[in-house]
Amino acid sequence: MNPQPLDTASAESLLAFWRDAGVEACYEDAPVDRTHVAPPPAVKAVAKATASVTALPATGDALSEARRLAAGADTLEALGQAIAQFEGCPLRGMGAKQAVFCRGNPEAEVLIVGEGPGAEEDQGGQPFIGKAGRLLDRMLAEAGLEGRVFITNTVFWRPPGNRTPTAAEQAVCAPFVERAFALLRPKAVLLLGAASARSVLATDEGIMRMRGQWREWRLPEGAVSAPALPTLHPAFLLRQPVAKREVWADLLSLAARIEG
Repeated sequence: MNPQPLDTASAESLLAFWRDAGVEACYEDAPVDRTHVAPPPAVKAVAKATASVTALPATGDALSEARRLAAGADTLEALGQAIAQFEGCPLRGMGAKQAVFCRGNPEAEVLIVGEGPGAEEDQGGQPFIGKAGRLLDRMLAEAGLEGRVFITNTVFWRPPGNRTPTAAEQAVCAPFVERAFALLRPKAVLLLGAASARSVLATDEGIMRMRGQWREWRLPEGAVSAPALPTLHPAFLLRQPVAKREVWADLLSLAARIEG
């Protein structure tokens, strides 16, 4: 029996699974010259849409400005205003409509950090309000965490084509994420997806290795720390519903941790 070729949706889902699992290279029986392979249509569309945009590197001046603005914010509301004023993140000039900082309870016991805003978030001005966000909200409610979370991302402007934010883009936004952590002082932190966990915990590990394992997030000055739990991103669960049981287990672990 001849194997049936994968359709586009199945292939994308499979590749996304391996990406989120932390796989960064594939090995085959023979060498393959990939230098002339044309990018898929989605990549072409992103390249065309951003062809006139010059991406600025995350310079030391931009990082210093981010730290200055973040340090001057004494409340979460003021921090949101500081983020809106910040011009040092390259994503700001790549077609994003607005800065997307947060939603949720400003006195929450749990800080949730995702990766970056998508199209619906860019339009609505709040993180996790699209399909993945609605799934997250349902799961939080079922775990008894509704109204007990404050949600943000590692970057505050939508990456072109909803791609994963780069380490440089995350680094220049990190002072704001760390300031939100310092102001909120949560009992626990939930990290959604590989990009979030790697950025916050400063690690190269894959999400499948980190998922479900409690780590510690401690700010450099040591004044603020909290247990942090990496888990799978809700967008991944939309592609791989069978993985919901792992995230459900993580949410139950989180709920038990803040009650302890």
